[in-house]
Amino acid sequence: MTLPENIQEKIVNGINEHFNGAVLKSEVLYDYFTIVLRKDSVIPAIKWLYDNEELKFRFLTTMCGLHYPDQKEELGMMYQLHNMESNYRIRIKTFFTKDMAELPTLTDLFLAANWMERQEFDFFGIQFKGHPNLKRILNVDDMIIHPMRKEYPLEDQTRKDKNDTLFGR
Repeated sequence: MTLPENIQEKIVNGINEHFNGAVLKSEVLYDYFTIVLRKDSVIPAIKWLYDNEELKFRFLTTMCGLHYPDQKEELGMMYQLHNMESNYRIRIKTFFTKDMAELPTLTDLFLAANWMERQEFDFFGIQFKGHPNLKRILNVDDMIIHPMRKEYPLEDQTRKDKNDTLFGR
C-alpha cells in the first residue's frame, strides 16, 4: 500500500530534522515511497524509522545491492522496510563510489540483515562494518570478483553464440 502523502511528508521532514537534511530525493516509484539518503545517515535514519512509535517500520523486507556503472557514485544499497500494522512500505536508497563501499551493519536491529548483508557482500563487494560473520555465502570463497557488478560479462566471452545486448548490456 502506498504511503499517504501526510506520512510521506512526516518521514521526509523527520529525517531531515534529525539528520541535518539527509534526504537527497523522495518520490513514489511503482507504488513505493522511495527516499534517497546520504550514506552517512542511512543506518541512523532506518533506526529512527524503527524506533518511531507512530511510524513503526520494524520489518526488513529486503536489502539489495545496486550498480549503475555510468553514475559517479556507481554502487548503492536499497532497503525495503514494512510497517506490519498499517501495511505501509518504504524503500530507502543510498549511493557511493566503489572505493567507499562500506556501510554499518543492520544486524543489531534486524537479525535477517545477517544473511542479506552477506549476500550483498558476496555479489557486490559491499562491506558491512560490524557484521558478525561477513564472508561469502553463495559463491566459492576463493572467487576474486563480485559477479553482480555490471563490469563483468554475463557469458563466457569465448563463445560466439552469445550477445550481451540481449541481456540489456
